[in-house]
Amino acid sequence: MKKYDSSHIEYKGETNGVHSWIAPSGQPYYWHPDWLHIAEDAMGSHPKQKVDVSTGDKANKNHAIAAILSHINQWASDKLAQHPEIESEAIEYQIDLKK
Repeated sequence: MKKYDSSHIEYKGETNGVHSWIAPSGQPYYWHPDWLHIAEDAMGSHPKQKVDVSTGDKANKNHAIAAILSHINQWASDKLAQHPEIESEAIEYQIDLKK
């Protein structure tokens, strides 16, 4: 499985200090510099994933992006583990397209 990277999420901007992104699935993610997590709502009251920041560092947008990508990739990995036929069928379809 190819992992998602920063080119797969769309930055939507910043409003009142809250930064927002949209994942390929349409799931919105939000982050504010005062939060230690990314969230699924602009108020930050529904945390999705902790923002990993080294001791003494201050969280920034790059930390938030890393947390979003970690969340998306873990979600995708979990789904594929539950349904391994999805990946094998996708590979078969790719082979058929190249014929």
